[in-house]
Amino acid sequence: MKRTDKPALSRFDSALGWTRSPSSRVTRVLIAAVLLAVFGVPFLTVISSAFSHTSDPTQLAVLPTDPTLDNFRAAGEWDLYTYLRNSLIIAGGGLLLQMTASVLAGYALSRRRFRGQALVMMLFLMTMMLPEEVIAVPLSIVLGDLPLLGINLKGTVFAIILPVGIWGFSIMVMTEFMRDIPEEICEAARLDGLSEIGVLGRIVLPMCKPALGVITIFGFIMIWNQYLLPLIASNGPGSYTITVAIALLRDDPSGSTGLLAAGSVLALVPSLIVYLLLQSSLVRGITAGAGK
Repeated sequence: MKRTDKPALSRFDSALGWTRSPSSRVTRVLIAAVLLAVFGVPFLTVISSAFSHTSDPTQLAVLPTDPTLDNFRAAGEWDLYTYLRNSLIIAGGGLLLQMTASVLAGYALSRRRFRGQALVMMLFLMTMMLPEEVIAVPLSIVLGDLPLLGINLKGTVFAIILPVGIWGFSIMVMTEFMRDIPEEICEAARLDGLSEIGVLGRIVLPMCKPALGVITIFGFIMIWNQYLLPLIASNGPGSYTITVAIALLRDDPSGSTGLLAAGSVLALVPSLIVYLLLQSSLVRGITAGAGK
């Protein structure tokens, strides 16, 4: 393994223009230090402000001088934990619906040939190209009076979960990944008596774990970062998510910088946990796609 890895690493360095000279190593260290400062310092500053007595918004530090939990106690008084709970419910329900729809749609598009299949894929692509602002007004009308059923979903979690339940990116990832699974494996499973659901659940899905990790991470972040949709779907502050609450808190003159930083930390933690738990699947999914 070592003999095969060294040439590969040298080819990679050569492609980037690196050499083994001391000046090249110094350059790499400097670039890494700059990137760390650009991306790491703001992150540390937010965490430091969340645990500090910060009354002046211009006084920010990388490390807290007087650590305290007062900002997180104040977050409870501003109902940020209620908004966090709303976001967790919406993200969990929306992600479950999105993954289910993506798996079923991906299996159908990868294993079945039918007329209009290219049109269906194009429609999924079009949903990714349309900005949220374009469909804001029609979506608000539909949520207020659901066609055929006449149900008003505004003010409920379903008004946010249903629109994010279908995402073209997740469907395309699952479709392309499932297409690379040999059809002979599925045919052998059918000969053994498995139904289509059995083939999907016992054969195809276990082979799609890297793709499932990819759509889980990106799907969760997409739903978690929704801002315009919760505004459209809510009837009042009680149904706001943590992202909307932080935006409103930023414009409130009575809110402190430490409180805003504490809310930002609360909004950051779930996405960070999901990424840390599934980062290995994300790496395998990306490398599998790169090797095709």
